[in-house]
Amino acid sequence: MIRKLMKIGFGTLISMLIFVPVFSQNQACPININYNSGDLTHWQAYTGNNTGGNVLSGNINLQQNISIYDSTQNAPSGTIGAKSFPEYNLGSVNGIQVITNQSADPYGGFLTIPTINGYSYNYSIQLGSTSITHGNANGGGGGYVRGVSYKINVPATPASQPYTMTYAYAMVLENGAHNSNFQPMARAIISTKDGVIDCASPKYFLPASGANSRGGDAYLDTAAAIANGFSLSPVLSPNANPNSNQPNAAHLQDVWWKGWTEVTFDLSPYRGQQVTLTFEADNCVPGGHFSYAYIAIRNTCAGLLISGDSVACQNSNAVYSIPALQGASYQWSVPADWVINSGGNSNILKVTVGQNAGYVIAREQNSCADLVDTLNVTTKPPTIPGNVTADAEVCAGINTTLLSLSNNTGDIIGWVSSTNGTNWTAIPNLTNSYTALNLNNTTQFKALVQNGPSCSLDSSTVATITVDPKSIGGQISPLDTNYCAGQIISTLFTLKGNTGNVVNWQTSLDSVNWSNILPQQTGSTYNVTNLANTQHYRAIVQSGVCPVDSSSVANIYLYPAAYPQAAVNPMDTTICYGNTAALNALVSVGTNYSWVNTEPLNGPQSGSIPTVPSTISAIAAPLQSTYYVLNIQNTGCPNTLTDSIAINVIPPIWVNVVSDTFVVINQPVQFNASTNDSTEDQFLWTPPSYLDNPYIPNPIGIYGPGVDSITYTVKATDGFGCFGLAKVRVKVFKTMPDIFVPNAFTPEAGSNNIFRPIPVGVSTLLYFRVYNRWGQLVYTTSQFGRGWDGTLGGRMQDAGTFVWMVAGIDYTGKPISKKGTMVLIR
Repeated sequence: MIRKLMKIGFGTLISMLIFVPVFSQNQACPININYNSGDLTHWQAYTGNNTGGNVLSGNINLQQNISIYDSTQNAPSGTIGAKSFPEYNLGSVNGIQVITNQSADPYGGFLTIPTINGYSYNYSIQLGSTSITHGNANGGGGGYVRGVSYKINVPATPASQPYTMTYAYAMVLENGAHNSNFQPMARAIISTKDGVIDCASPKYFLPASGANSRGGDAYLDTAAAIANGFSLSPVLSPNANPNSNQPNAAHLQDVWWKGWTEVTFDLSPYRGQQVTLTFEADNCVPGGHFSYAYIAIRNTCAGLLISGDSVACQNSNAVYSIPALQGASYQWSVPADWVINSGGNSNILKVTVGQNAGYVIAREQNSCADLVDTLNVTTKPPTIPGNVTADAEVCAGINTTLLSLSNNTGDIIGWVSSTNGTNWTAIPNLTNSYTALNLNNTTQFKALVQNGPSCSLDSSTVATITVDPKSIGGQISPLDTNYCAGQIISTLFTLKGNTGNVVNWQTSLDSVNWSNILPQQTGSTYNVTNLANTQHYRAIVQSGVCPVDSSSVANIYLYPAAYPQAAVNPMDTTICYGNTAALNALVSVGTNYSWVNTEPLNGPQSGSIPTVPSTISAIAAPLQSTYYVLNIQNTGCPNTLTDSIAINVIPPIWVNVVSDTFVVINQPVQFNASTNDSTEDQFLWTPPSYLDNPYIPNPIGIYGPGVDSITYTVKATDGFGCFGLAKVRVKVFKTMPDIFVPNAFTPEAGSNNIFRPIPVGVSTLLYFRVYNRWGQLVYTTSQFGRGWDGTLGGRMQDAGTFVWMVAGIDYTGKPISKKGTMVLIR
């Protein structure tokens, strides 16, 4: 008997072993059955450990590992005033606790205090925690057990009068990978003095089978778990896998949750008797996997109650429900023109409401109970949100617009407004009219209408109040313009910074009396020509329906004095670097002049013009391309005549050519001249003696025995006549081709300060090398004209003897190589 009770419900055994006093009750629910006192008063509670014998054999021997909290004693040893109790021998963690504040479960995300079938529970309790005892598959640890029980004295009224208890449950179970009877579980137990009422005593667990010899690795039937309402949580278990032998076992994603479900049972067959209601949550029998459950109880016990609207909205979908009865069959009846969409054989009915009022009748029946409830339902037409009138346009700032709602069916729940058509702001107004005041942005308004709670909320048509920003006249540029006699008048005014559109431009002789320009000018620019008098101008701007605004005032002033006149010569010119240009201006109207320049100018920079016509002259000597600006003023005219003369300066031409050349008799030598000029230049070599062509950059010269030396001048001329010069000295040796090397040199002296070879009749210098006395290479080159300056790595070398080596090829193709020594003198 003890084993049987232990297996079907740990709380059943406790209810038989513990005396609970009986409280006087009637058709009302038992006192604090729903924990509405915020504690466990009138309940009994217990925590324990289900450790036993060999789990695999099913021989679990009850041990007295129990802490009992009597309902007749005050906390902490009893339940009177108690809000929580710790896990068995684990004082830091609650195993039982009353929940009075709403929160979300960390694994399932469901609320810990539910609202189900239209009924709001205000309290719940949590049985269990995520704590484990770290037992083993052989039952050495034993799992935590927690439970609460209530002794209900069923009123001694006729058995035909229902006396129901309705509770809701939700739970979180960790898969222990054990066979089903050893998995973590939660259960409800209804018992009398004759035993457990099986049809009202469900238990909930994750179905698994096929465990190994140690009781682990059972196969979880996930399809069956999902069909029973369980879902796998994405949150990992807080505990390392106790079935693993690894020292750092993983935390598995194997925690399952089941959301709130409502259950009812009828105690009327037990009128005048005492019935025990027990709720319990157990960890797995080995102890290494957790369970916890939430329990909430209704405070209504007078029979079955249909949840749903008693005033239904026609042509809408509606839901009616009753608490579930374990293993029950269900029957529903609705008014004639209603349509049952689903749930006719379940505790949740979904219908489409017709036009007719009538009765919704529900019946649920199992081996324990046969319950019926009838709900009288009336209908009302669906919501018609109506129309809001009317659209309007106002000016930002102080404004008033009356909006009215008409043709609606239903109550006005409120008004809403939006400045973007997406985000709406509530307006607490329950009437069919609303006055919008002092808007600064275009705003949409609509009314929210609902024809009773069962009909859907709907929104009316939208009325838009277009808000125009205030008119801003803006600024006209240019602000002031002057014209003198003889000057061509043409001023383009441009309006900027305005808000609104240009209505027209206006003109005035005195800035007081204004006249519209005809024909009407609505553009943001206005061109003025052919004036006879000083005039003032402004633009008139209007933004939507806002009052107009005027822009800033722009002025055109006319002066009787003549505008300066002059003819400049030349207008633009090109000169060679180092040359000058004559600048001349014939002034026919003017009294003063001045030059503005950044490059040299020879002549007066400014002065008066005594008579007209008169010529102003100056000599420009710029070193780079530039402008010379001539300003001429005429007394009485505020405007200056400005003329610019562009002078393009050709950069100096540099001629590049080898300055000294050594040849032998009858050796042809080719000269190569080039310039820095990017354009093509003409070349002239003078004198032309011994050259095959003196008009090209690379002539060939041949010198007979009568020539000792000759010096050429090379001239390169561009297309503008600018030129550059260079000289070439040719020394003719009467010897055969050779390479001469001096035997001494003096670094840092005025002459003879570079040690280099002198190749004569040599077309190619293969190398010239210098070594110190230790054989270290201090200099090398293969270029004609290059030599050693007496340094090594930037440091001057000491005086002494150095070895040189040189090699080349003469103009006939014959190789030449020599070596020797020289003395560096300091």
